[in-house]
Amino acid sequence: MSTAFGAQSAWRQLVDLIGRGRAAADAPAIARLAQIRRDVPPPIRAASARALAFATPPAALVAFFAQDDLAIAAPVLRSATLSIAEWVAILPGLSPAGRSVLRHRRDLADGVTRALESFGSVDFVLGAPEPVASEVFVDEPVVDEVAVPVTAAVVETPATPIAEPEPFVIPETIAPVSPFLSIASVAASMPVVAEARRRAEQAADGTTGAATPATPQSAKSQSGTFPIAELVARIDAYQRQRAEAPTPPPAIQPELFVIEPRHAESFRFETDAGGVVRWVEGAARAPLIGLTLDHGALGSPVDGGAAGAFRRRAEFTNARLVVDGTSDAAGQWRITGIPVFDRATGRFTGYRGSARRPRADETAAPAREMRSPAADALRQLAHELRTPTNAIAGFAEMIESQMLGPVPAPYREQAGVIRTQTSSLLTAIDDIDMAARIETHALDLRAGDVPLEPLLVRIAEDLAPLATLRGVVLDLAVADPAVAIRGDDRAVERLIARLLATLVAAGGARERIGVAVRREEGAVVIGFDRPRALAAYAEETLLTIDAESEAERADETGGGPLLGTGFALRLARNLAVELRGSLTIGEQSLTLRLPVAFSADMEQASSN
Repeated sequence: MSTAFGAQSAWRQLVDLIGRGRAAADAPAIARLAQIRRDVPPPIRAASARALAFATPPAALVAFFAQDDLAIAAPVLRSATLSIAEWVAILPGLSPAGRSVLRHRRDLADGVTRALESFGSVDFVLGAPEPVASEVFVDEPVVDEVAVPVTAAVVETPATPIAEPEPFVIPETIAPVSPFLSIASVAASMPVVAEARRRAEQAADGTTGAATPATPQSAKSQSGTFPIAELVARIDAYQRQRAEAPTPPPAIQPELFVIEPRHAESFRFETDAGGVVRWVEGAARAPLIGLTLDHGALGSPVDGGAAGAFRRRAEFTNARLVVDGTSDAAGQWRITGIPVFDRATGRFTGYRGSARRPRADETAAPAREMRSPAADALRQLAHELRTPTNAIAGFAEMIESQMLGPVPAPYREQAGVIRTQTSSLLTAIDDIDMAARIETHALDLRAGDVPLEPLLVRIAEDLAPLATLRGVVLDLAVADPAVAIRGDDRAVERLIARLLATLVAAGGARERIGVAVRREEGAVVIGFDRPRALAAYAEETLLTIDAESEAERADETGGGPLLGTGFALRLARNLAVELRGSLTIGEQSLTLRLPVAFSADMEQASSN
């Protein structure tokens, strides 16, 4: 963090980790953010605040961002989800503008709304005016204007000193000076008020004419005080009494106008290439912008129909969508979309579509499968096993390579055995984690073009030691070297590698396993010869072979799957389905079908 770029990177990472619950929002973390905030420009801080709209930031992080500028604090305050107690604890530290942002939210609990209303006496009071120094004004006699003819000569008179009239002095009957500056006290010192007071006194005395100047002696009433002075004294006494008395809590005002909730009946939308809604017309934008068509994404409100069409870049009709909240876009929808491709390059750019409310005979609630607690527990177990196994493998490799000093040969041999066994154990742990991810629909697949021939060559080289151990010969036959598979590169490699490793482990001495690749319409077909040891099993029986039954018939060479052939084949079949393909087990061979990768020209032609 010694440079500006380092501070910005640390800011982004720390805010993202705390906002997504991957790091604790404790005092040291918040203090570190406060320390580097001055080195992070406001646009970077604002971008981090907008990114928290898709997360669930803790109360400490929300309070930290609320202390920043309004442009940075507003996105967090608009989208944060906290409990009533957390909101009530944050409200006193917010500025009036920050509390104004919360007043515009309609999804806050009643307790938070009442707490916001209690700040009305602070947020909606105008600031007190600056104290005005009292000035003593002198009443000037009012002289009627006399019309003078234009031809009349101007008569000069000798200048004689004019005696100044007595200044107006407030009588002693007025109450002592109050700490408050009343409006009446300011008005009493204005010339206009003095003139009005003089005219009112003349009317009360029955005098006429405007030539007689007003004096304090003639302006007094019979009681000896001015009437406006009595009013000033009463106002000052009331303000003094109000300052000494305790201020009652402000009463909660009921809503003057109850607005009927309005529900939009339709809207149009556009998404980007990732399926995220970026443009909306016809309904509130806030609850719709950022929604995704990917059913497997966290918080996706669409059903599997739209998600499957999105993965195939195909059109979908009357898919189901549910929008939460209280805006006019809240509720159930039926959406229809068509894919859009760039005319110049043929690349997929997103979807354009429309949404409507479901009819009386329709529903739009997405049908979701319940997550399996057992699968989640299995994923957690795999994570707990992987860490110590990696540590054991690392120490075994250090001993085998004599990294820390000379090691006797017997210990190096034992370290090599440990390293080999931990490698097999890590492979089994990865298979368990993969199966659990498929079961819970948590497999993250990113489609891409995977060249097949280099992939098969690399897998065959990795399996060469196992093939030599079993005495098996791999025969690769690729009809089209340029053929490629459309799918996630890691998942495709894992699928073919695990399937081929299972077949090689089941092969016998001097046995040849052929791998033939051909291209059919819209798919890549890979055929694997079935080893003789598996020829006696039917398809259903082959998928149920466990590790114990294989251990009973295992020979001295070993090398079989740690979790059994049946588990490896079931995992390969389920992974092929996730890649929008299939695995068929025949009597003589196993056939794997995966989507073929289209070139840019073919994709452009399909869009036209």
